[in-house]
Amino acid sequence: MKKLIALFLAALMALACFAGCAAGKTDTDTPETTEQKDQKIAVVGYTIYEPMNYFDGDKLVGFDTELAEAVFAKLGYKVLFQEIKWENKYTDLNSDAIDCVWNGFTANAADDDGIQRSEKVAFSYNYMENRQVIVTKKDAGIAAAADLKGKMGAAEGGSAGESYGKSFEGANIKAFDVQTKCIFEVNAGTADFAVVDEQLAKSYVGKGDYANLQIVEALSSDVEFYAIGFKKGNPLVKAVNEQLEALAADGTIAELAEKYPKVKNSVITDFSNQK
Repeated sequence: MKKLIALFLAALMALACFAGCAAGKTDTDTPETTEQKDQKIAVVGYTIYEPMNYFDGDKLVGFDTELAEAVFAKLGYKVLFQEIKWENKYTDLNSDAIDCVWNGFTANAADDDGIQRSEKVAFSYNYMENRQVIVTKKDAGIAAAADLKGKMGAAEGGSAGESYGKSFEGANIKAFDVQTKCIFEVNAGTADFAVVDEQLAKSYVGKGDYANLQIVEALSSDVEFYAIGFKKGNPLVKAVNEQLEALAADGTIAELAEKYPKVKNSVITDFSNQK
């Protein structure tokens, strides 16, 4: 009997201690301020793509990263960057998992289903020029479209690059989840060529471990344009466009282009013909 009483008292003491500890944690928690609770959040979808969005140590940087932060700060939003799979971008937008895709999103292109991207999403102003380029090893012997026949190419799944690669008769295209892997495949000799955005290619080709790679200029696509993609009907499109104009007028976009010089000759700061 004494043993049972002792066990009962021990249990009561443990319960009291647990309750006291829990109460202490609640009391010492720092409550959210009204400002924090009311903070608007914009979730921006991206993939790793230098010089647009990439990591410098633990910090996400890049032209698109900083431009997104500047635009949304003006609108009173805190930005949450969410890495996505490029092939899932439409699903992520339409399910409201993200608010926009801000990651070198080619606006003036059709997907493999033949439907123009502008019919699937609402685009902001075009803010940068781009092209799809073919990257090979310098000794690959690829100089013209006919040289791609029977060759293995690498492209990001769901990208304009994948569609462009498939336009070459007889070329085989294998899809990867990010563009950087396509460059790696060529360098490793597991792909004969890669189809990637010119902005990305300029960050790798001919440098360091990729000194043996080249862009085959004769096989580049026509000019494309980057824009920010939103779900149809999202009122943020108009607000973001207004801020792009403001940041172009005050020199912020030009300053970012100087900071990320690979985009300097491609960035657009005059939106007057897009209204």
